[in-house]
Amino acid sequence: MFDAIVVGARCAGSPTAMLLARAGHRVLLIDRAAFPSDTLSTHLIHQPGVAALARWGLLETLRASGCPPLNRAVYEVADVRLEGCARGVDGQRAGYSPRRHVLDAILVEAATAAGAELRENCRVTRLLYDETGRVIGVEGHHGGRRFSERAHLVIGADGMRSTVARLARAPYTVRDPKLTCAYYSYWAGVPAALELYESTGSWVAAVPTHDDATLVLTYFPQSRFEEVRVDADRAHRDRIRATAPALDERLRGKEQVERLRGTGDQQNFFRQAAGPGWALVGDAGHHKDSITARGISDAFFQAESLAGRVGERLGGDPALLDQALRRYAEERDATLMPGYESTLAVARLAPPHDRRLALLRAVQTVPELTSIYFDMVAGIVTTSALYTPELLERLAG
Repeated sequence: MFDAIVVGARCAGSPTAMLLARAGHRVLLIDRAAFPSDTLSTHLIHQPGVAALARWGLLETLRASGCPPLNRAVYEVADVRLEGCARGVDGQRAGYSPRRHVLDAILVEAATAAGAELRENCRVTRLLYDETGRVIGVEGHHGGRRFSERAHLVIGADGMRSTVARLARAPYTVRDPKLTCAYYSYWAGVPAALELYESTGSWVAAVPTHDDATLVLTYFPQSRFEEVRVDADRAHRDRIRATAPALDERLRGKEQVERLRGTGDQQNFFRQAAGPGWALVGDAGHHKDSITARGISDAFFQAESLAGRVGERLGGDPALLDQALRRYAEERDATLMPGYESTLAVARLAPPHDRRLALLRAVQTVPELTSIYFDMVAGIVTTSALYTPELLERLAG
């Protein structure tokens, strides 16, 4: 009997398994993939996620992997250019943008080092229930054989198309239409900071990652997906050229080192976070457009929140565990809803209105306000933090 079975071993599942195992629980960690392996991702870990890695003792491991720190950010829209660095959180001012085959392997190794049992190339096909309707385990296939395991808690960390969520019949509590489609490429020898470029109907980003490569992302309205996918490589380059011409200039003559990747399936939702004997973390329970790159940091938050809430309740009174799961669900929704709403606002790719441009012109003249703005980008603060007396005075003047 396991205390917890975690289905999915990437940015939500491995930290959840690690934290529960560090607390002394017997944990089974399952994934369909083997590690190291890649997955579709913007890679970016904002400062709240970096602070979590530091708390877990994994930040130095990430740094030692050769992932460059993001100490400078640039944002351009219309005639506005903001350049600076976030104030950060818990002393962490830099972000990081690791390749997922590196980051996920670090997280999996941390989970197994803590004592979690890992089963790779393993697929869950069924949840087990007791006579009251409570989830008590999983069935699936591993190594060509069927298996069945029981646990006090089954945790779905298996992504936007979560098998656990489907089998538990976790309902959507919030659901909004898809807003963008996204494509990304890797380039060698292209110097970059964390760079964000916005124009009407368009968003372009660039960020340095492992192996001296730079990740370049382009976003299009969802309504253009069928058109863009016909010749995605051309649309990707055209979008860079039109929205970020200075970046396009740096790409000329450089080598694109991997094939273009992309998706038109950027769903926006919250699912019910937990039920009797089960819980969801990461994209399984909440997913939003990648344009603000909050997914990894949000997954880390959910892992800490769930592990902290249920850790003392595993193996005890099921009613107390259910109470802890409800508190986790409430904390998840309250914490992540503001970021969800702000992400949807960005993903609509609407024309920048005059009032917003006036605000940004005021912000760009004051380094402290610029730092607060990049705190907003990282999800550390909300828009209200930007309205300092100095900003209000400048807007009034």
